[in-house]
Amino acid sequence: MNDATAAILHGPKDVRIERHPIPRPAPGEVLVEIGAVGLCGSDLHYYAHGENGPNVLRSPTALGHEAAGTVLGDGGPLPAGTRVAIEPAIPCGRCHACRAGRYNQCPHGHCFGSPPTDGALTGHLTVPAEFAHPLPGDLPLGSGALIEPLAVALHAVRRGNVAAGDRVLVTGAGPIGLLVLQAARAVGAGETVVTDINPGRLAHAHRLGADRTLDTSREPLPQEPLFDIALDCSGIEAALTAAAHAVRPGGTLVAVGNPPRPRTTLPLAWMQRQELSLVTAFRYAGEFPAAVSLAAAGRVDLESLITARFPLERSADAFRTALCDPAQLKVVIEP
Repeated sequence: MNDATAAILHGPKDVRIERHPIPRPAPGEVLVEIGAVGLCGSDLHYYAHGENGPNVLRSPTALGHEAAGTVLGDGGPLPAGTRVAIEPAIPCGRCHACRAGRYNQCPHGHCFGSPPTDGALTGHLTVPAEFAHPLPGDLPLGSGALIEPLAVALHAVRRGNVAAGDRVLVTGAGPIGLLVLQAARAVGAGETVVTDINPGRLAHAHRLGADRTLDTSREPLPQEPLFDIALDCSGIEAALTAAAHAVRPGGTLVAVGNPPRPRTTLPLAWMQRQELSLVTAFRYAGEFPAAVSLAAAGRVDLESLITARFPLERSADAFRTALCDPAQLKVVIEP
């Protein structure tokens, strides 16, 4: 077999099912047959608009960077049959950022599913062995695909230095916000409060252990310095500003969600007066093993975040569902 089914994005809202060559692994790589792909907000931007921030779709590309699958072939760095979660952002390993351990800032790397680099909706990927993280045998591949966003959440929590007993605010109860909630609880956060305007997502946050939830379309966030750390997972300017006013003097505000515009206004005078620390978080740098360990130990619930599943042949339906149905959390495509 030299090729397999793939879902290729040719332009905005133009996903075509095609035959795509199966790549051959180079030395140090493994060939992974993809079993599950989670759709992320960046995938939806490419699908809806043909671009995501400054990156533009210029040629047909397979999306999908949240992925898990099974290693094929014998004699490689990982045995055939090993189930793995794929870390999709591959750095150069040589630049200053990589050598300093901040490989998420590598300016020379590439990321699966970020045009023009094909992603997991090709059905097969060749992956450097160190970026294919073995999964426990009882973890479903759908949950394995969510190791990637869980690593994002862990990185944000670590960037914010969330510690045992901290009072934590999470603004935005989408998949990343719900994973940040669980990551914060896993490191021992004290009271956790989650805000959103979607009642269904707030109910899910409560089921995942949030001590309190708040629908900010009905009741604004109290403008009192109540929290040690606030992590904004919405990217919405108003939510970030409200979170800043809810953090105690000397506390920390973590920007996790991607803002819809390149420039954002912040209450800098207030933040300076309160000596707040503003921290940003981008992807992850070394969090994949910890994410796998948390999932293996059952300390996070990944499977409940999956609200719809589609076969690869129905990828266009999967994108439309994720884009248009506000009841969805994580839509997963299963090649």
